[in-house]
Amino acid sequence: MAISDPDTRRPTALIIGASRGLGRAIAAELIGRAWDVIATVRDPDAHTPLHELAEVSGAHLRIERLDITEPNELRELRECLSGRRLDILFVNAGTAGDVRTPIGEVTDEEFIEVMITNALAPLRVIEELQDLVTPTGLIGAMSSGQGSITNNTTGLRELYRASKAALNMLMRSFAARQSETSRSLILMAPGWIRTDLGGADAPYTIEENVPKIVDVLLAKIDRPGLEYLDFRGATVPW
Repeated sequence: MAISDPDTRRPTALIIGASRGLGRAIAAELIGRAWDVIATVRDPDAHTPLHELAEVSGAHLRIERLDITEPNELRELRECLSGRRLDILFVNAGTAGDVRTPIGEVTDEEFIEVMITNALAPLRVIEELQDLVTPTGLIGAMSSGQGSITNNTTGLRELYRASKAALNMLMRSFAARQSETSRSLILMAPGWIRTDLGGADAPYTIEENVPKIVDVLLAKIDRPGLEYLDFRGATVPW
């Protein structure tokens, strides 16, 4: 596994969208595996579970501000991180919208909000920050098994599904333009997990799945090119 600086013992990951839930848990897991983490929140003045993690992680966790739907904040983050080298850039931020609404009843405003947050904004982040990632590093985004067109046999959560399928397509386009590089690219399907987004009926807990997610991310660093994988490391059909 590549390390960003040969004089530095700990590699560095940037997790976009880590105030709570999966993002915060991935940050904690990486720190526990001797990584340094830079993690973003939308409101740095609000006390979040990520801030609680920072209190016990010391210099190994740095919190920065980013609302991924705000291009000005993205440019400010890019300037703030100028000169840093990253071994992982992973975009976790996203939204579900109202998953109960059939697509024919979705308003223009909700469609735009979910599509920008889940598809356009993550690729803007990746495009803006990609040059901070080491040539053998990993760039990824949190997708979903519900972004698989092949696996959609039930409908439901239609706008959310469409936004993750759009994310997958945009990431494949980015990968096509990266075909001459040795970087690893990943779209992660984390499983249905009990979070604010996943709900109380989800079969998996954060404690069960996040170590597996991190296992998959770290193993992927050694395999260049784009893969769409679940938390077990299995390929998800497009």
